[in-house]
Amino acid sequence: MSILSFLLYCFIVTFTPGPSNIIILSISQKEGTAQALRYTYGATLAFGLLLTASALLSGILAVILPKILIGMQMIGSLYMLYLAYQISRKSKSSASSTSDGMGTFRSGFITQFVNPKVILFTMTVIPTFIIPYNPQVTGLMAGVIGITCIGFLAYATWVMFGTIFKQFLQRHQRIANWVMTLFLIYAAIMLWI
Repeated sequence: MSILSFLLYCFIVTFTPGPSNIIILSISQKEGTAQALRYTYGATLAFGLLLTASALLSGILAVILPKILIGMQMIGSLYMLYLAYQISRKSKSSASSTSDGMGTFRSGFITQFVNPKVILFTMTVIPTFIIPYNPQVTGLMAGVIGITCIGFLAYATWVMFGTIFKQFLQRHQRIANWVMTLFLIYAAIMLWI
């Protein structure tokens, strides 16, 4: 196994914009770092659970996944469009209002199970990079823990960006919301192309 290929794959997939990263950025600038971290903890736990499921069920999932992929794509696309709608309707006045519930541990946790980017990544990284080279339980668990840590670093980086650029994003909130909305719509469309 090429460690460099494995790490590049993990870092590129986890650090590039996706539904969870965009939501984290939005929560950071609207609800603050603490709320974004709550979401991040939930997203990280779900990410780790999905990786664990992949490690434990990769053979079974290879047969089942193609059959349920269309349903997952449909649910994921609709959820991303819903999130895009939620972000697009936020105005400056709502930024200072109370939390809308997006920045919670539960929201971060649940979002991962309908996030097609995360699901496809977790279902491919273990069978492709870990199982062929180290199928023992210790190797699988080390892979799951390592990849989960990379995912957490990616989410934490988006929290940091949201915190650092909070004033800028709030000053240009309408534009920032529309850019984040367009990214989510793009992600939803890309599921079908």
